[in-house]
Amino acid sequence: MIVGYQTYLDLIPEFLAGKEVIASQMMKEVDRCRKALALAAEGRQVALVSGGDPGIYAMAGLVFEMAREQNLCVAIEVIPGIAALNACAARLGAPLMHDFAAISLSDLLTPWAKIERRLEAAASADFVVVIYNPKSKKRAEHIVRAREILLAHRPPETPVGIVTAATRENERIVLTTLEKMLASEIDMQTTIIVGNSMTFAWQGFMVTPRGYAAKYAL
Repeated sequence: MIVGYQTYLDLIPEFLAGKEVIASQMMKEVDRCRKALALAAEGRQVALVSGGDPGIYAMAGLVFEMAREQNLCVAIEVIPGIAALNACAARLGAPLMHDFAAISLSDLLTPWAKIERRLEAAASADFVVVIYNPKSKKRAEHIVRAREILLAHRPPETPVGIVTAATRENERIVLTTLEKMLASEIDMQTTIIVGNSMTFAWQGFMVTPRGYAAKYAL
């Protein structure tokens, strides 16, 4: 039995052939988890499909929360995948070679005031910042405010990588700067990587040094 978000299931038709499939639309995460757990409790073998890595901004945590709430004794296995930050970093070069923070700008489940505090903390500590869910039709100004916070702590020429739909047919990659990043098309399929004080752009790549040059002769 396979349970998943229809958009993600559409990406893997070869794995669905001959299987019983239950698909649902966006914002139905709780329903999908509830159904998958109910089927598992009946003794069925169930695959709950997530995009990227199920343990990063995805379904694994909700499955464990609901199983705990219902006191279910079912075997749960989390199978790792490639998260958006991994795929986008690979497309850009090597922007995550030093400490980084991943922050979602969606305030659907997290208060915006807390998101701002996290942005401020990450920016002031010189983390490379990976921004998930940067912009939607209802949240057009969140990325504007995020950029303002970052600009308060790092220069306008800081490299910024903007990757949309990484590894998919409609993939789009832009290497720009913190000053100019809002001129690029940004939507909910986009992941943004903002460099730290050491990040540089070179031959179309974005690179954050790990620190080898300061310790060893390169």
